[in-house]
Amino acid sequence: MKLFITGIGTDVGKTVAAAIVTEALEADYWKPIQAGDLDHSDSHKVKKQISNSKTVFHPNAYALHTPASPHWAAAIDGITIDVQAIQEPVTQNHLVIEGAGGVLVPLNDTDCVIDLIRPDYKVIVVSRHYLGSINHTLLTMEALKSRNIPVAGILFSGDENKATEAIILSKTGAKCIGRIDNEPYFDATVTRYYADKFRDNLLNL
Repeated sequence: MKLFITGIGTDVGKTVAAAIVTEALEADYWKPIQAGDLDHSDSHKVKKQISNSKTVFHPNAYALHTPASPHWAAAIDGITIDVQAIQEPVTQNHLVIEGAGGVLVPLNDTDCVIDLIRPDYKVIVVSRHYLGSINHTLLTMEALKSRNIPVAGILFSGDENKATEAIILSKTGAKCIGRIDNEPYFDATVTRYYADKFRDNLLNL
């Protein structure tokens, strides 16, 4: 199974969700495009939260030096991101692929993060509760629908908001994988707790 983790925007808990899914399935992890913070990248963050011995961390296809939209970070590095040149790592294990920001974050003049999603990927959308998150979640779902990309499930992030979660699930018909609470910190123990909690739902996607 190949799971593509995307978010409704930046800083919605996508990397935490990716760590939990990776741990739950003891999957391999791959972030095709990393922009900025290369010494403390999302791959580094996920690695710190993983306690199983099976997960393999695959190198970024593009490791850009500026914390900015990938198209601009690449331009600063004097390169252009070529989506067709990005080679998915070969593995016999489950594979978790983490996107960058939201689905319409530009990678170059023509492609966006959504163009990284392949037909055999199962897409998980991470939705964090804040004022405006319903709109951002529904827009994300509409963007995926417009490309005929089905959403396997939604992971909610943040303290419970029954009204928000109910209207999103009602309008999209999406499956709820679970909710990640506002924890005081995330380490391997907390990640493993959520991994155990979500494992069955993930395996049934």
